[in-house]
Amino acid sequence: MDGFMNKMQRKFGRYAVRNLSLYIMIGYVIGYLLYMFAPDILSYLTLVPSLVMKGQVWRLVTWVITPPRGISLWVVVALIFYYSIGTQLEKTMGAFLYNIYIFGGMIVTMVGSMLTYIVCHYMLHISDFTTLGMDYDVVDQYVSYGVDFDSSVFSLPPYCVSTYYIMLTIFLAIAVCYPNMTVLYAMIIPIKMKWLSIIYLVFTAYEFKIADTIMMRANIVLSLLSFAIFYLSTKNFRRFSPKHIKRRRDYKKQVKVNKTENVTHKCAVCGITDKEAPDMQFRYCSKCKGNKEYCQEHLFTHTHV
Repeated sequence: MDGFMNKMQRKFGRYAVRNLSLYIMIGYVIGYLLYMFAPDILSYLTLVPSLVMKGQVWRLVTWVITPPRGISLWVVVALIFYYSIGTQLEKTMGAFLYNIYIFGGMIVTMVGSMLTYIVCHYMLHISDFTTLGMDYDVVDQYVSYGVDFDSSVFSLPPYCVSTYYIMLTIFLAIAVCYPNMTVLYAMIIPIKMKWLSIIYLVFTAYEFKIADTIMMRANIVLSLLSFAIFYLSTKNFRRFSPKHIKRRRDYKKQVKVNKTENVTHKCAVCGITDKEAPDMQFRYCSKCKGNKEYCQEHLFTHTHV
């Protein structure tokens, strides 16, 4: 699959959307403006599976501007943070793979949400998508209009599918690429990304537990599934880590120097080159850090570094 990705990148990489994180944030700004000043228009753009099944297919595309959460100072700070790590992830992965990662997550969420609704509503005949058995079609229509349900009557939080948990996948990807990078949690506490990602997953698990709707839980699972799919399809994210990027960069520099000197291979122990010994065999050592190459006399006798 990794080879397939490389072929696709060579063929379609020039069509990738550059600085995709900026466009995502612009979409959120539009969503928040509609939420505050024209909620009736936003209600026609959100992803509501029951209404899609009734012919409102444009929702399958327009839902991507649905605001992740209610507007607040914390949300603004969070979106700025996600923009910064999204930009960093794009620089690390490249624009094409970042496009595949984000758009793939959106497609998985959209298709999965529709399948969840179809299976539960039409095949399993589950009408009580909420804890109180309220008809899901009615819930969807009210929620799509941004109506806040009275907790004393319904105990149901407003819900519609958004890209909020896709932002979580960006966070997980950057945590895998830069596990030791330190950020300021809540703009106060310095913490490494690998520990912050664990905290994030714990909160997500808690949100999954307290979710009042099947669709909300499906949204969480589908977003994490998109991360798992991309992780497995690219083998792992470690090849995007600073260590491996530096290793590839050093290798390219060394190859460039060797070509300038008309030398292809050089032993890291004795310094002999294929130019000096055309019949000598050279091999790389997988146990040494960096791109260490050795002649046949030192391949098995050198000290690993």
